Amino acid sequence: MTEALTVSAVQYQALDGGIMPNVHEHVRLIEDAESHGARLVVFPELSLTGYNLPLLAADDAWLRPADPRLGDLHEICRRTGITAVAGAGYREPDGTPRLACLAIHPDGTTDFGFKTHLHGPEQELFTAGDGAVILEMDGWQVALAICSDAAVPAHSTGAALAGADVYAVSAVYTLAEEQRLALHLGARAMDNRMFGILANLGGTTPLGPSCGQSGFWGPDGLQMKHAAGTGTEVVTAVLQRSALRKFR
Repeated sequence: MTEALTVSAVQYQALDGGIMPNVHEHVRLIEDAESHGARLVVFPELSLTGYNLPLLAADDAWLRPADPRLGDLHEICRRTGITAVAGAGYREPDGTPRLACLAIHPDGTTDFGFKTHLHGPEQELFTAGDGAVILEMDGWQVALAICSDAAVPAHSTGAALAGADVYAVSAVYTLAEEQRLALHLGARAMDNRMFGILANLGGTTPLGPSCGQSGFWGPDGLQMKHAAGTGTEVVTAVLQRSALRKFR
């Protein structure tokens, strides 16, 4: 068990052109995060396609089990020893459609987290998950959440009861939602005495322009570090177990 965990939250402006151009850009940004010592790299909601739900009418906009298009992501994670969390529409082996975050590990395995609290048109496209998946990283327990999951306190509480030290949120928060974002991430971290991480989709989506603010919150609920703008940016922080002990 390590006393510190270095994490990069990537605020990411998704590229047009489907999954492959975004895979290549994810690889570049993981290499950037490696230069800062990251062991875990978290990308935003639907980072491999962008948050443009009509695009999911195309069959090739969905990932599937053992999808060969993820080969370069698996390779960069193997080479760097980094676990990368990316977002996409995903069809399970039985065809169940999920709004997913995929945690790609250096050993070639993948864990899947599914958005639990779908809203609006998402409810017609996806089947909801049933709570946060928890990753083990160097003795740290990292819970994965997707956007509006962070708006429902029971989601993070369930993760904390399962032992989470970190609540990592992949999201799309827009320009009018800075206050909502700050309250969600700060409250989830403070109430559960854990670190909060936000990777927010940058640029502009059909929901509106991003408000940025990707970054980190301490177990006291205060923001530690955040992105300077609203475009693509890698924000890295070292999470210290001593801070958890102080508040627990």
